[in-house]
Amino acid sequence: MAGSKFIPDRGLTTRMLLTMSLLGILYVVFIIALILVGMPWWLVALIVVGFALFQYFSSDKVAMFSMGAREVSPEQAPQLHAVVDRLCAMADMPKPKVAIADTDVPNAFAAGHNQRNTVVCATTGLLRRLENQELEAVLAHELSHVAHRDVTVMTIAGFLGIIAGFLTQVGLRFVAFGGGRSNNGPAPAVIALGVVAVSVIVWVLSFLLTRLLSRYRELSADRAAAFLTGRPSSLGSALTKITGDMARIPTRDLRQVEPFNAFFFTPAFSKKQGVSLSQLFATHPPVEQRLEQLAGISRQLGQGA
Repeated sequence: MAGSKFIPDRGLTTRMLLTMSLLGILYVVFIIALILVGMPWWLVALIVVGFALFQYFSSDKVAMFSMGAREVSPEQAPQLHAVVDRLCAMADMPKPKVAIADTDVPNAFAAGHNQRNTVVCATTGLLRRLENQELEAVLAHELSHVAHRDVTVMTIAGFLGIIAGFLTQVGLRFVAFGGGRSNNGPAPAVIALGVVAVSVIVWVLSFLLTRLLSRYRELSADRAAAFLTGRPSSLGSALTKITGDMARIPTRDLRQVEPFNAFFFTPAFSKKQGVSLSQLFATHPPVEQRLEQLAGISRQLGQGA
């Protein structure tokens, strides 16, 4: 976070280093395990390296495409650019690309593999609902992710789960369609089952590690945004307004954006999803916890609860 005026968070830095270290170990074990169960080493290298490079260099483009977002110029979105310009000046950080996603789901996200290749995106639903100070608070939250570099860490951390998920699906389909036979060594179906078993274990472990980091990074971003703007109540107001309006969004629209919950300001859950299930696999801490933290910062800044 060199050069940024967002408050430093040693807890977040420690957690990111720990998560990346554990994921690195898991990554090596994953590769070794795939080779041991009979998968050719060259195929392992091709898949792992290919997915890693694609995820790292195109994460922002994939997120933009999947959300139906488009980069906008200052002439096309003067209010949005003005807010981002002001926050970047306050935080003393490079300005990212600015985008708008045409969806009524009120949200915002940041994506990219480094500060020079980062995009901050707001949805039309968010721009339509929030007052200027609330919008500034939400975008400050997203910019803090960029400044703390946890957007980069989450991008890197996510690709291991993507590979494991991909190999699980391929292995299951291979087994389902017969898998063929082999006169030399284990049958391809046996190798495929081994790949599936290893991939499932790796997916679960990587999932849990990234979820633990994700919940903390959201609290850290809330703190950083609140102190940068000096208006934690505006962030709390935006959070309350967004989560309240989410219940009125069509289920179909919510399901379309759910894959991006880990990067959103606040998650979008379809109404049919159970509360206990959403809490178990939550990418974000409970809204009540976030609001309680913001209320504490308000008292600390002398603004009252």
